[in-house]
Amino acid sequence: MSACAVCDGALPFFRNQPLMVIGGGDTAVEESTYLTKFGTIVYLVHRRDELRASKIMQQRAFDNDKISIVWDTVLEDAVGDQFVTGARIKNVKTDEVKEVEVAGIFYAIGHTPNTQPFKGQLDMDKTGYLIIKPGTQETNVEGVFAAGDVHDHKYRQAVTAAGAGCAAALEAERWLGDQGIA
Repeated sequence: MSACAVCDGALPFFRNQPLMVIGGGDTAVEESTYLTKFGTIVYLVHRRDELRASKIMQQRAFDNDKISIVWDTVLEDAVGDQFVTGARIKNVKTDEVKEVEVAGIFYAIGHTPNTQPFKGQLDMDKTGYLIIKPGTQETNVEGVFAAGDVHDHKYRQAVTAAGAGCAAALEAERWLGDQGIA
């Protein structure tokens, strides 16, 4: 199971296997489209009877023979012991539950940054992401640096989080040195 198809989708154990994406927005369609490069079929499971994705993204999904949209359905559970071998899904209109064989389940149902503990202390945008000074990892509070998913609402991937974390660590080290602490 993964929250990042771009990060994990090309892994060998997902290749030439059926895959599943949960969601109905642009991210879900984009990740489904990406996964068609590796999987035999990608089930796009959405809880409603229409996608929330933009019209152009919807058309990409509809036009892709390797994407099978499963409407009005939610994921009930992942199936498998050490690895995912399937998904138990439930149709929200009929209550029908069935198992679908998949080697991977990818969540693309939106993202809420885990910044609630900093509310009122660090500057945030309207969606809860921390605001950093351009070209730095600095927040509005001296000596506090942000990295990864808490400030990156565009890419939100492990590789960019790692790079931002390294930059934040270097900036924190410099700041501590300037304070005579390290």
